[in-house]
Amino acid sequence: MLLLLQLTGCALVHVKQGDPRDYDEGRRGDVLSTGHLSYASRNAMSRLGLDPDRCVAEPSPCVEALREATILGNDSRLSALAELALDGALKADRSAGRDTAGPIADYLDAARYAYAYLFFGERTPRERAFEDRQTQMRDSYNYAAERVAALLFARGQRAGHVHPPSPGSAEAVDGWRLRYGEIQLTLPRGAPKLEAMVPASRLRIDGLESVYRRDGLGAEVVMVARPTQAARRAPTQPFAETGYLPATVLLQFPGDTLAQVLDTREAVVDALDPYRQDTMQLDGQTVPLAANFSAPYALWLAESGFNRKAIDNLLGRDNALDHPRVILMQPYDPHRLTVVMIHGLASSPEAWVNLANEVMGDEALRRRYQIWEVYYPTNAPIPVNLVQIRAALEQTFAALDPAGTAPASHHVTLIGHSMGGVIARLLVVDSGEVLWQRIFHAPPDSPRRRRLAALAPYLTIKPLPGVDEAIFLAAPHAGTPVAGHWLARMVTRLIRLPKTLLDASTRIADALAGELPEQAALFRAAPTGVNVLRDTSPYLRATSTLPIVPGVRYHSIIARRSAEGPLEVSSDGFVPYASAHLAGAASEKVIVSGHSVQETPQAILEIRRILREHAGLPAGDAVVPRASDTSR
Repeated sequence: MLLLLQLTGCALVHVKQGDPRDYDEGRRGDVLSTGHLSYASRNAMSRLGLDPDRCVAEPSPCVEALREATILGNDSRLSALAELALDGALKADRSAGRDTAGPIADYLDAARYAYAYLFFGERTPRERAFEDRQTQMRDSYNYAAERVAALLFARGQRAGHVHPPSPGSAEAVDGWRLRYGEIQLTLPRGAPKLEAMVPASRLRIDGLESVYRRDGLGAEVVMVARPTQAARRAPTQPFAETGYLPATVLLQFPGDTLAQVLDTREAVVDALDPYRQDTMQLDGQTVPLAANFSAPYALWLAESGFNRKAIDNLLGRDNALDHPRVILMQPYDPHRLTVVMIHGLASSPEAWVNLANEVMGDEALRRRYQIWEVYYPTNAPIPVNLVQIRAALEQTFAALDPAGTAPASHHVTLIGHSMGGVIARLLVVDSGEVLWQRIFHAPPDSPRRRRLAALAPYLTIKPLPGVDEAIFLAAPHAGTPVAGHWLARMVTRLIRLPKTLLDASTRIADALAGELPEQAALFRAAPTGVNVLRDTSPYLRATSTLPIVPGVRYHSIIARRSAEGPLEVSSDGFVPYASAHLAGAASEKVIVSGHSVQETPQAILEIRRILREHAGLPAGDAVVPRASDTSR
């Protein structure tokens, strides 16, 4: 009797409260996230009388049963097939070693089933937009596409294929025919080969405030094709691309019906440039393409070693940088407006790490702008750098847009920090005869003018064509007393100029020797970038009052170390407010910050506001200053 009572009193169903994390793992976990089949796949197999654990161990009978099942809806069976295939591909990948044919075929199977689910299921992706299963299938497809691309790339490298495949070409891989569709990859100038393909999904990026990517279909990868060292140094080639190219890899499976897609052993491989294309038409639907815009930039910065090179260049320990270089952050696009960033003393493109990333991460700005960064020897005097940077930019525009008609060559924005801000301002002034008269009292056609003809490039300043916007950050336009401090003088003694700059300094000294022996002696001592930044510098005294040419709208972003005290006597610790302030600016924003104000969120937001306004875009993010900020 007791036994009967116990048997009849046992409930078959129990309910209890669970941990939300267990719920997430149970409902959303799959072979990619947990290493185990998802709840949905196990349920689909159980409904067919299949043991899910046995299916994992021996997938072939279960695959056949799932393909032939009629009692399951297409969504359920296709998603289960995709996950089962992906589980097998992951295991084959781990055990394949150097034999890549097996894993490629297995990943193609997984991608095909996921593709069939996404575009040939019972409902459209829009109708399944809020379902966890669709996200799982998108991720399974993207991962499978990533592994196919990586394995194909490794296979090609072993075969000596170092260039992107030609559109329309094909190859056979383990019973599959792979045809290459759109290949929007072009090797940068001076880059002899594709060196690597880095899956962006595997990267952990530290040092950027934000990582900008776009959710969608496709594998997010970075293609590495760096220019050779000789190409980077060549003075006849003033510009170069970083060599780190974002790409989105897609796999398409031909067929007009579900049956055709499931039976095909052909795939079309596309490698798309996410800067040029952000959607794709698949099965009559507009599908967003996945992309990672921060990963190429982060890889370039991490592998360039700018933090060390900046000091080496200043002290003359690195002769690789003896003339300015224009670095294109992405492949040149004639239809995007150009932003040119010029860093400051003892700095490098790393000064723009978060600003450039935030501009590229802003979708509206990314569609309208491309970023160029000028990398130049900051140990050289400002007049020399000004001449050479202007020449490098003019040559770059001429090489990329010979006719001068592309939008990229017009409505250019200059952004300069510190000494780079001084140079940026001098790129938008017209000195006329002012410097000749103020510094040397040499009228046109005078004997002295003819004897000092070698100085003409440094004393006749013309505005850079195409520029109509400029932003100056913590720029000592009238110099800084800190540059004359004893510590700065000690650093100056350590600075060594490259031979090419020493030769230029000697030529200037020779031109001055007969007329102005004291100035000639100064040039024979090889003045540096620090010397010219002093507030007593005759060059800055003469140039700081030159007006910016009409048609150029300019803005000042100025730092002050403390919010206390009068603004007019404040300083960021290096640049006084009075030296950074420019009358007539379209806007002036003062931020409580040290000298590296370009790194602050307030400055970045202000620059984004200016760029949006310059491009005729809506204001977007409002610039809301903190209590310690002041705007004028």
